[in-house]
This record gives sequence, structure tokens and C-alpha cells, in this order.
Amino acid sequence: MRNFFDEMYGAGGEVRAPYSMVAEWLGTQRLADLKLKHDEAEALFRRTGITFSVYSEGSSAERLIPFDIVPRILSASEWRRLSAGIEQRVRALNAFMYDIYHRQEILKAGRIPVELIVQNEAFVPEMIGVDPPLGIYSHIIGIDIVRTGEDEFFVLEDNTRTPSGVSYMLENRETMMHMFPDLFSRNRVAPVETYPINLLRTLESVAPRGLDREPVIAVLTPGLYNSAYFEHAFLADEMGAELVEGRDLVVLDGALHMKTTRGLRQVDVVYRRIDDEYLDPQVFRRDSMLGVPGIFDVYRSGRTTIVNAPGGGIADDKAIYSYIPEIIEFYTGRAPILKNVPTHNCRRPEDLAYVLEHLSELVVKEVHGSGGYGMLVGPAASKDEIEKFRQKLMARPDNYIAQPTLALSTCPTLVDSGLAPRHLDLRPFVLVGDQVRLVPGGLTRVALKSGSLVVNSSQGGGTKDTWVLQD
Repeated sequence: MRNFFDEMYGAGGEVRAPYSMVAEWLGTQRLADLKLKHDEAEALFRRTGITFSVYSEGSSAERLIPFDIVPRILSASEWRRLSAGIEQRVRALNAFMYDIYHRQEILKAGRIPVELIVQNEAFVPEMIGVDPPLGIYSHIIGIDIVRTGEDEFFVLEDNTRTPSGVSYMLENRETMMHMFPDLFSRNRVAPVETYPINLLRTLESVAPRGLDREPVIAVLTPGLYNSAYFEHAFLADEMGAELVEGRDLVVLDGALHMKTTRGLRQVDVVYRRIDDEYLDPQVFRRDSMLGVPGIFDVYRSGRTTIVNAPGGGIADDKAIYSYIPEIIEFYTGRAPILKNVPTHNCRRPEDLAYVLEHLSELVVKEVHGSGGYGMLVGPAASKDEIEKFRQKLMARPDNYIAQPTLALSTCPTLVDSGLAPRHLDLRPFVLVGDQVRLVPGGLTRVALKSGSLVVNSSQGGGTKDTWVLQD
């Protein structure tokens, strides 16, 4: 039986200081009352329409993301350490992206294999020489963090393309404040509701230079049937920005315009929630019906800013992940504040040999996989699943990385039988523009199945409100 660090009860079973008031409150609650509160929260989410789509079920099945009413809590000092590490990381990631699409000094220095970049499907050659405003490629980044002990935090992965989940962070907080105002009055919880205004300020800060008016901002969505459509609409509404689909935009006279009932209106910043390959059918996928013909040329000319920039996926590619400590040191001159999970790059023969021999002990992930799909959790897999995955790994070793199965921390979670420990991770959302803006907390995802380490909502995971206590 593995021992896991519990965030409420620590290693010795005594309530940790950040949880003292919540633990005391939980001790006064009946299970039936907690379940009523859970049902009330679910009803609130249902009325708000907070859902996501599960495409694997054949018909884009709409689901509520399960919400747990026991918060995940971080002390002010824990958050200061995390936020310093996150800021260091996002600055280095953006410096790396700028370098890769310009002088490629890190490749010339031999710190990263050249073929790992130029042969990478996330690398966008069309971005070579493009200078985005303020030199920033990824303006909205989600950093996935796991905890294994009192002072042990690891970055599991970086999301520099189109990270999702911030709407759940905001709605989780609003729901908790509605249902448990007494708990908030007894705990000094840092606010997260400033995220939309901080997002707006970040987008405005990277608008094309020289505008003689307020920048016009649009959120570009694939449409109603996208799994994160609720979030696209939510953020557009919160910012007072326009929610548009590709068919609502047109390039005319070298500028990007939005069709409105009053005619065309020029758009200055596009917060796009569609993938690179669908962005412009004249440059990327010719069959794309989601993007805007000609938008990439407008972007390259500097007349419209695309957020996040095309080509940003090179920084969150899982094959690059193992080089992130090198990247941080190369661009900041300092050692990483937050550690990486030890990673085996299966493109290396020696790493592949080790992974094949230890498949039952490792987590193996596709380099471009997401959402918990296309991965093997060795300790939880059957012999048949392991052997089938072995064949895929041997056929395309460059498509996989492998990591040890970490002893992810747990937090008490409401289940049918009462409160029980469940594994979790944390995705803080960081905004990079004229400054780095980071709301205290993030989205805590929790594996609701006993013993499961997979927290993704598409794989049955849920969410918790994340509290950062103020000094």
C-alpha cells in the first residue's frame, strides 16, 4: 500500500494549519446535509449551463463536470513559492518560443537537438521571423502542477496553446461563496474574480501599436458543439468582447473585419480557441471551415494580434518537456524554482529500452495527446492493455514519453459513503502581456474514482474550489 500525502491531514494524520477552520467546520456537519449541499451545487451548475462534451460517447454527449464542495487550500507562503516558479517558467517559455522562431540560439548551443524542433509537428515554419507584440507568443498559459509531499511540487505539463478550464475555476468560487458564506467569513481567501478584467487588460496590452481608439477584441470559437463552448461564451461575456465564429470574420483591404448588423468593424485582437491547423485555410488545412481565409497574413503584417500565437505548441510538446529545466536555465540564468517530473524520451534508444522493460510501472503519454486520452497508466493497466500499448510504442517510439507514477497528494472529497481521500492536481492560469498576471489559485481537478490518478473531466474527474489564504 502506497502512502500518499494528504493535504488536509498531512503525513501524520493531524490537521494542517491551512485547513484548520474547514476541518473544524466539517466536523460539525452531518453527511446528509453535505449531500444536500452537493445536490444544490449541481443544480446551480445545471441552471448556469456549465457543461462539456464527451466526443468519445458518439454524439457529443453533454455532461456536468462533477463539483466537490470540500475546498483545496494553499497557504500564502505555499502560493508565493508556486507563483514565483510559475512566473519564471512562463517567461522562459516565451523566450524559448521567440528564439526558436528567430535566431535559434538554444539549438546552436546544442542544448536541444535540432531535429526535435524542425521535425516536430507543433513547429510552424510560417512563424519564422514573425515578431508578435511585446515578443509574446503564449499570453494565456495553464501550468499543471502536482504535489507529492509537504514541500514537494512538480510541474506535470505546460499548456501554451489554448488552455481551458478557467470558467470552471470562476464558477466554482461563485458557487462556494453562494453556499458557504460563513466559511469565507472565517477564512481570508484571496479572490479569483479579477481574472476576466486581467484577461481583458492582457489582450488590450498586445493590441497593434498606434491605434487611435480602444482595441476591438473578439473571442474566436469553433462553435456551439465544441467541448469548451460554454467557456468561450462565458469569457467573451465577462470581458464585453464579441464572440465570433470564422464565418463572422472577413479579411478586406489587408485588415480583419467582423460582420455586424451595422456593417464591417475592424478587429484588433483575436483570442482564438481553435487549433493552429484550422486557423487559416490559405496557409494551414485547406479544408478548414472554422478559420478565416487570409487571417495569417493580416497577423504577420501586424494589423491584428492572435492570442495565443500560432506555433506556440512547440513549447508544450511533451518531447520538449524534458528539456524545460535546460530552457529555464538558458534564458533566465537560474535553476528552475519548480521541478519537472523525471521523464523518459522514447525517441532515445536507451530510454525506449528502459520504458519497454518497465511498462507496468510507468505512465506513458502521447507527445501530442491531451485530455487523458492515448496514455497508459501502467500500474492500473491489465497485461493485455500493456502488451497492446507495447506494440504501439515500438511502432512509433518518437510519439511517446514516459514518467514514473507519482504519489499524487490527496484531499478529502465527498463520496457516497462520506468523506474519502481522492487524488488531485492544480492548473493555475497565468496571463502574459505588458506584465505577468496570476490569479491566486487555479482549477483543482480531482480523480473521483477510488485509487485513480486520472483527473481529467473527460475521464470521470471532477473539480474543487481552490483557496489561497492571505497573510
